[in-house]
Amino acid sequence: MTRFAHSALAALISLLTPLGTSLGFNQAAHAADLSVYTEDDGSVCGESWVLSKITDRFTYQVHHVPHLPDVAITDFHNIHQHRYLPASDEWPIGRRYCGATVSLSDGRDRTIWYLIEEGQGFASIGDNVEFCVSGFDRWMVYNGRCRVLR
Repeated sequence: MTRFAHSALAALISLLTPLGTSLGFNQAAHAADLSVYTEDDGSVCGESWVLSKITDRFTYQVHHVPHLPDVAITDFHNIHQHRYLPASDEWPIGRRYCGATVSLSDGRDRTIWYLIEEGQGFASIGDNVEFCVSGFDRWMVYNGRCRVLR
């Protein structure tokens, strides 16, 4: 179930809770009863929508940045989450730092580092994905050797 569906379910439950008490249902609802999202979700790094977004944006990058080889990502290997910074009062954006190895259409394997920012998609709907493939950051957007996303 997506995070949006979890949020919608939690909102629905919170709206129906006062209705239930007014109808005579006196069962107490505790905060733990309404939790629908867990922090132990390291598998988001390997979800198909994340990998698809990276693949599409990499294709766009190699066609629009001068002097990059015309290659495509064919596969992802060794996908892992190496850091998670949950949202807090000091930093309201939850971030997952992920890494993997990608196989390119020229037969070479490269390291990829990517970041998933919770709630930072278009118009704050969904998540944003930033990525850096080693050797393809021609303009040093993510500093040398993708340091910013590690």
